[in-house]
Amino acid sequence: MMPTNRTKPGRDNVKGKIIKGIAGFYYVHVVESGVYECKAKGIFRKERTKPLVGDNVEIEILDEKEREGNLTQILPRKNELIRPAVSNIDQALVVFAAARPAPHFYLLDRFLVMMERKEIPVILCFNKKDLASEPQTEKLKTVYEGCGCPVVFTSVSLKQNIEEVRRLLAGKTTAVAGPSGVGKSSLINLLKPDANMETGSISRKIERGRHTTRHSELFHLEGDAYIMDTPGFSSLYVNDFEKEELKYCFPEFMPYEGSCRFGGCDHIHEPDCAVKEAVEQGEIHTIRYENYRDMYEELKNKRRY
Repeated sequence: MMPTNRTKPGRDNVKGKIIKGIAGFYYVHVVESGVYECKAKGIFRKERTKPLVGDNVEIEILDEKEREGNLTQILPRKNELIRPAVSNIDQALVVFAAARPAPHFYLLDRFLVMMERKEIPVILCFNKKDLASEPQTEKLKTVYEGCGCPVVFTSVSLKQNIEEVRRLLAGKTTAVAGPSGVGKSSLINLLKPDANMETGSISRKIERGRHTTRHSELFHLEGDAYIMDTPGFSSLYVNDFEKEELKYCFPEFMPYEGSCRFGGCDHIHEPDCAVKEAVEQGEIHTIRYENYRDMYEELKNKRRY
């Protein structure tokens, strides 16, 4: 149950979005006026509701000059992730390097499966295109052309295709996901040049800067566009569902569903499987199919409690 709004009469109440939460303080961005440092009212503890980064909220302003307020209401959530604990994600920008390091396909496909499970659309970004050969980028295009999401190649160092990424982020709250060393932070800093400055100002205010880097943080780009740095995405566990559901997380399998000899075919050992035939004919890339098989075995062998 969402908390009710209990504010004192005569105080200004405004709507905003939580961009950072740390040590009991919540930093709420209000488009018209900036960031307010807020404490959550006791009703949230009573109702066992924890505010999350990404929450749309109402706050009562206690001190306009000092930008201080109370968080009084959490508005209904569109979605919610447990790890990292964030809400209201419109899409994910999954960033891997095109080269140096070469993309880890199995890890990448785990990211895509997780987002598909959460019904969160994905933009797949391969950074460091300037370090990749043409055959390398062509291979990446071939592997992921059927994965159901836009694929963009960028170079942060040469500032290539950054505006294309910015266009894809317009009007959305986007979580940035991917392993370390692929240029995620550099990309965020290009999209939001004062991101480090914003982080620093919040850290100075509460003097807990050394604790801030492990927390999810939302940056306001422009209008109603936000981008979220999500350190918790570096380790993903695809084990919270059954193996029979996995095939629905691979969009390129969908055209062949219902064409196999057996109803409910899992596309693993069954004969006359339309998906396996599509792999043999090059209509589904072998890398994607092999990763599907490995994930299927992982789910099949997971420990049950």
